[in-house]
Amino acid sequence: MLPKQIIHILLAVFLVKLGMAQNCTSIGQNPINAFPVCGTAVYNQGSVPICTYLNRNTPSCFDNAYNYVNPFWYKFTCYQSGTLGFVINPNDPNDDYNWQLYDITGHIPEEVFTIGALSYSGNWSGTPGPTGTSASGVNYIQCISLPSANAPTFAQMPQLVAGHNYILMVSHALDIQSGYTLTFSGGTANIVDPRLPHIDTSQSLCGGLKASLFLRKKLMCSSLSANGSEFTISPPLANVVAASGAGCSKFFDFGEITIYFDHPLPPGTYTVFIQNGTDGNTILDNCGNNIQVGESVPLVVDPILPTPMDSITPPVCNTDELQLVFGTGIRCTSISPDGSDFLVTGSTPEVVRGARGVCQDSTSKVIYVYVSPPLQTKGTYQIKLAKGNDGNTIIDNCFQETPAGATLNFYTKDTVNADFTYKINYGCKQDTINYFHDGRNDVNSWKWNFDNQFSSILQNPSVIYTTFQQKHAQLTVSNGACSATSALVLIPLENAMKAGFEATSLVCPGEFAYFNDNSTGRIVSWLWDFGNGSTSTLQAPPPQFYTPPRVTASITARLTVKNFIGCSGTAVQKITVPNNCNIAVPGAFTPNNDGLNDYLYPLNAWKAKDLLFNVYNRYGQLVFTTRDWNQKWDGRFKGQVADPGTYVWILHYINSDTGKYVDQKGTTILIR
Repeated sequence: MLPKQIIHILLAVFLVKLGMAQNCTSIGQNPINAFPVCGTAVYNQGSVPICTYLNRNTPSCFDNAYNYVNPFWYKFTCYQSGTLGFVINPNDPNDDYNWQLYDITGHIPEEVFTIGALSYSGNWSGTPGPTGTSASGVNYIQCISLPSANAPTFAQMPQLVAGHNYILMVSHALDIQSGYTLTFSGGTANIVDPRLPHIDTSQSLCGGLKASLFLRKKLMCSSLSANGSEFTISPPLANVVAASGAGCSKFFDFGEITIYFDHPLPPGTYTVFIQNGTDGNTILDNCGNNIQVGESVPLVVDPILPTPMDSITPPVCNTDELQLVFGTGIRCTSISPDGSDFLVTGSTPEVVRGARGVCQDSTSKVIYVYVSPPLQTKGTYQIKLAKGNDGNTIIDNCFQETPAGATLNFYTKDTVNADFTYKINYGCKQDTINYFHDGRNDVNSWKWNFDNQFSSILQNPSVIYTTFQQKHAQLTVSNGACSATSALVLIPLENAMKAGFEATSLVCPGEFAYFNDNSTGRIVSWLWDFGNGSTSTLQAPPPQFYTPPRVTASITARLTVKNFIGCSGTAVQKITVPNNCNIAVPGAFTPNNDGLNDYLYPLNAWKAKDLLFNVYNRYGQLVFTTRDWNQKWDGRFKGQVADPGTYVWILHYINSDTGKYVDQKGTTILIR
């Protein structure tokens, strides 16, 4: 059986991964709203709200996925470098508490959950009893263990660095707790803020109806009286009736106080004094130091003025929405939803059909006004404030109504068109395309894309192409408010050209050669030179006759073409013209290397397909074989000179003209 503590730990992991654990929402149970620590104080936690969440940054322990079960967090700053000593002492000696220390300097507190390197020290031992840091503690983070393992519960005191910010988490795996005390002692680091509480400056709000007081350091929310009894004002032309600390609903401390008067102060200079409140003190820091009784701060009250029509965000393209921006929050209840607080006049007739604020704490610094029809063309307009159907214009958070008649001017721009034209200047080696955009409707930005290979920001760019094929161009334009992108335009460069032709490759005596043009491109002229003394300018020339030569000849036929812009290209083909195409095998040959009749082979086998020529001696031995009639027998057999005498040959082939199979046999005399 596993001990109860380990069972609870494993169950907590299971519940968190299933999303069944209760979230930690109480103040002090998340890094963002940790307890502010005074190094001389003792913290007594009698109970902790039940909650769990999974942390993934406990270095050197299994998969680093440890739960923070029923945690409390404590934050502090090091003011003098040294070691940190502290003890967590359970009220029940059988309880087991865990802790983890982070250095969060330069980070927001929540990053302890995502940045493992922030972890500084810790102890997750399953051994019950006190835990913390000491001079004799281990110099590593003790991972979760069984109580029977009696693992160490104290870590070595970590070295703190002056000016760094730290946060400590204390966790307990069991949902039923008797609590603990947390004491900081034994180390050499100073974690007590040496600054004394003080009010630095003040600011009048709402024409003296309230004021903000800004503090030198954060003070404890619990030390501020809600009735504002810690404050008086001189001359006593109003009474302080309430006070609140900024963020006290979510945090333990605050750096700004708002005090409220029973009626607005007349314009002038006043002094705010500090005194003991009905709670018996002024305002305290986390070490119990108080702002001194009698401390004061000057307060200047200016005449209260209504919030003006501040500014309007330049309208976007083709919009029915105008955005008004104010320096002071406007009460959302004063904004008429039907838009009757506003009138819009200008280049086109517009009807206001609605308005809304972006409300936070019942006020909004932005009001959206909706018009009909949408603003689509270039023009000059004015928005004017009027009393709406609710009986008022707009009212700010100081309950001041902005007078009717206030105006703001604004300007709209036309929608734009990205369609473009182009002109091709053809060349034989390169083409130049000049692109044009008319720039209408105040277009001042051009972004060209050519074949996804290069671009331009010119209004009318020129592009040189050295390969002739289909090209692509696209344009995006803008006038600062409206933008548009053209369709992808396909541009054919039609001067791509290649000369080429097919010709009869073998012309036997009495036969004709035929020619077929297969040149590509916009060809407008053809010039044939057939190599027989004849030429032609026809695309489909007549058949050509070649006079049989004395010996087989290789003749060059040539075609030169020109395209529509005068560029030319030439193609050539070799034509074989034999003096004889009748296949025959000599009756004798003399392989004596005198250049005359030195070889035995089928003569003039120009039109023989699938040829096989075999030669046998008088013993029936195959002395030579070939399927290529240009391979000839030189009168040798197995590397030795063959004997003179009669040899039998057999010739097989298919006549390429008739397609008929031919089988011939004969004899030849080898003479030496």
